[in-house]
Amino acid sequence: MVAGAKLRLDKWLWHARFFKTRSLAAAQVAGGAVRINGTPTQKRASNVGPGDVLTFSQGDHVRVIRIEAIGQRRGPAPEAQALYTDLSPPQPKPKDRQPENPGFEGKGRPTKRDRRQLDLSKARHLE
Repeated sequence: MVAGAKLRLDKWLWHARFFKTRSLAAAQVAGGAVRINGTPTQKRASNVGPGDVLTFSQGDHVRVIRIEAIGQRRGPAPEAQALYTDLSPPQPKPKDRQPENPGFEGKGRPTKRDRRQLDLSKARHLE
């Protein structure tokens, strides 16, 4: 695109593949969860361009992104990753997180007795 060009915020977030649909990106912006250069915005049509810094939450961590280019389309992932530089620090893996299946350590198929104990532990955990 032309140097100094601008694009709608929701459209850029969608082009850069931070959100699966443009309406999800627009809802995130309208909810006030996106900051442009440190200023909160609720306008989906806010114009952003190269050099702007976006701050928003995605999943369980906060993303800090500097826009490097404006895309013309929502292309493949390598093309989308060329549109920005990720300034957010890497998220450490939580060490206190339990494994997906705590009663079953990958030793083959659980026995009927193991399965009953696993179901009971899940039921107690939900209470």
